[in-house]
Amino acid sequence: MDIKKEFYKNQAKSILEKCKLRGMQGYYCNDKAEALECIKSLFTPDATISWGGSETLTEIGLLDYLKTAPYTLYDRATATTPEEQKAMYAKTVTADYFLMSTNAITLDGQLVNIDGSGNRVACLVTGPGNVIIVAGMNKVVPDVEAGIARVHNMAAPPNAVRLNRKTPCHDFGRCTDCLVPDCMCSNTVITRKSNKPGRLIVVLVGEELGY
Repeated sequence: MDIKKEFYKNQAKSILEKCKLRGMQGYYCNDKAEALECIKSLFTPDATISWGGSETLTEIGLLDYLKTAPYTLYDRATATTPEEQKAMYAKTVTADYFLMSTNAITLDGQLVNIDGSGNRVACLVTGPGNVIIVAGMNKVVPDVEAGIARVHNMAAPPNAVRLNRKTPCHDFGRCTDCLVPDCMCSNTVITRKSNKPGRLIVVLVGEELGY
């Protein structure tokens, strides 16, 4: 028996039961391959799909799959001018599916997310018809306070390195509560309930994924 895998499975079951009480759908997948097949099964034919920045989506192979899949994609990376970016965002909020990870998920099923521009958390809150949230079990935290601390000190610093942001956490590997121009922690959203039952779909994966 893989003890950690069994622990992840048991913990995920408990978390997803709490998510259900909060109006969210939930799935547990043992690994990246299973997660990819699970998410593919959720899409309806001819769907429109967009996504927020996420290493997790890349790691499970979802973005590579979408490049050859029979769907209409709203990819913000293809927008190169302010006008194109504005038009792409307008399309994104009308998408059938918005894909993202979460910076943290609490043991009682709350989602903790912190953004710079806020486009990702905006789509989490409203707009797209369905939001699929994929997270490795390394994102699990005891409570909201621990989730915020996790974002500041475990997620933001490596993301600052990845994106070459000029922030203190890039240089020091920890949060200094900065207010610099490149700050990535401008908007904090705690999702404690989905007012549209089933709109938020949480897929937990029994591996460490993303930051």
